[in-house]
Amino acid sequence: MQIEEAKQKFVQAWGALGSQWGINKTMAQIHALMMLSKEPLSTEEIMEELSISRGNANMNIRELIDWSLVSKVFKQGERRDYFVGEKDVWKIAKQVAKIRKTRELDPILKLLDEIKQIDTDKKDEESKHFQKMVGDVHKLALNVDRLIEGIFKAEESWFWDKILKLFTK
Repeated sequence: MQIEEAKQKFVQAWGALGSQWGINKTMAQIHALMMLSKEPLSTEEIMEELSISRGNANMNIRELIDWSLVSKVFKQGERRDYFVGEKDVWKIAKQVAKIRKTRELDPILKLLDEIKQIDTDKKDEESKHFQKMVGDVHKLALNVDRLIEGIFKAEESWFWDKILKLFTK
């Protein structure tokens, strides 16, 4: 396999993986392209490489900038905007987790807190079952939240050392 074919396969695979993580496929493909590129890329280069429209490229580049996964850079003597992608995979993983936590976990924790406040007849079996299930889901969500917060604070080597120790005991 030649390098260009390998790059295309990586970009396609990263796009598929990104869509499983809740990220737009094209957004993930643009990010993959930027990760693999040693030089900053222009919108036109991204459009050509991925065969996408200017609007699609611009929208996804803006989203990647909002996610802090891409930065705009300026090239001396160029009028075009150029972009570079974050290349540190640990920072990428932490940033994606941070965004997903904000968009998905935080709202469900807020909802579960509200639901736990409802007044139910504790003697009623259905109410007991409801409160237990909501409590169990809330406990799980809080533990996931704590785990994610720990990941945000952790250094990569420390994190993997702790995870690997769990599985090698």
